[in-house]
Amino acid sequence: MAAFANRYLYCSYTQSPLIDKKNSIQKEEKAILVGVIQKEQTEEQVKEYLDELAFLAETAGAVTIKRFTQRLPHPDPKTFIGKGKLEEIKHYIAEKDIRLAIFDDELSGSQISNIEKVLDVKTIDRSDLILDIFASRAKTAQSKLQVELAQYQYILPRLRGMWKHLERLGGGIGTRGPGETEIETDRRIVKDKISLLRRRLGEIDKQAFTQRKDRGEFIRVALVGYTNVGKSTLMTALSKSEVFAENKLFATLDTTTRKVVFETTPFLLSDTVGFIRKLPHHLVESFKSTLDEVREADVLLHVVDLSHHQYEEQIGVVNKTLQEINAFEKPTILIFNKIDKYEEHTFDAWLEPEVKTEMMNELNERWRRETNDNCVFVSATQKRNMEELRNTILSKVKELYKVRYPYKTQDIF
Repeated sequence: MAAFANRYLYCSYTQSPLIDKKNSIQKEEKAILVGVIQKEQTEEQVKEYLDELAFLAETAGAVTIKRFTQRLPHPDPKTFIGKGKLEEIKHYIAEKDIRLAIFDDELSGSQISNIEKVLDVKTIDRSDLILDIFASRAKTAQSKLQVELAQYQYILPRLRGMWKHLERLGGGIGTRGPGETEIETDRRIVKDKISLLRRRLGEIDKQAFTQRKDRGEFIRVALVGYTNVGKSTLMTALSKSEVFAENKLFATLDTTTRKVVFETTPFLLSDTVGFIRKLPHHLVESFKSTLDEVREADVLLHVVDLSHHQYEEQIGVVNKTLQEINAFEKPTILIFNKIDKYEEHTFDAWLEPEVKTEMMNELNERWRRETNDNCVFVSATQKRNMEELRNTILSKVKELYKVRYPYKTQDIF
């Protein structure tokens, strides 16, 4: 059985695949990262992608030892990278005793199988790495089912290239159709499991929908943004209740909702899962029920890490994901967080305070023009400009109450 297949153990026909703890990257494995610079990409872009891949690996518990890149017009259909580069990687990992190779782009089942034959180490791609992190972070029944569904959807197209067979404790006489090959049986089992998981998630989704309906006539506000931009920290600052926050990617998987009151105006504030570039489509599909919180929100607070040198690209990634889930046209406030870190990274120590203020004002004015005054610059950790943010949110929430629930405005305002 191929190395990838060994990481998913089937307990029974209806039970979940479990991550093999012996092979899981949770126990700080030494890893190398591999990326391809394709014709429409620059070296700087790929370096940025690999920086993020390294952060993903660190979040999962791996230690990145070295990065390999190769410029190709398009990935090799058999091994993704060229044979010469693969041999170079093989010699390096043999010298350094590395047991894990992580590719930045999605690999097919046959590509993983071919690469593992040459390198003789476990090989995963970006999607598999993200799934591993999601599996370790899932806490509720809903998020666990969502991750499990995404895992099966990831596995399904890779069966032929990567698995010689699938363990079937529930198999044997009566389980195989007439003339059905082993791979067809495996595929049928996985498809049946996907159908079962979708039914279970559908039931949970109905319950969640009922709970959302039972919240009453409140304006709903949802925090969205790239992963690790400070949404949970901002949630804590705005709601004055503790929400788990950590300097790792995907610290939050499950939606957290709090009732918040500014002055005399109540509304519901939700923290949601962070987005990321190259987010696997099957993962977005699996988390649709969680993302319903975003779809059904009246206002989106799009949080941006201003200190990140690619923050504008991250804004684009989030906007693209919002378009995919039909939530892009909602009223949105752009919140530029971590202005303290931005100033620290951007301004030299000798720069006069007046010049710093002028530069920040210019940045502020630029984004106010681009967002039609729907933006605020804050530092959630230092509580800077939080009063301005509260007033901006309050103004938007009041506007929506007047439109949505005009009969309640006398009681609220």
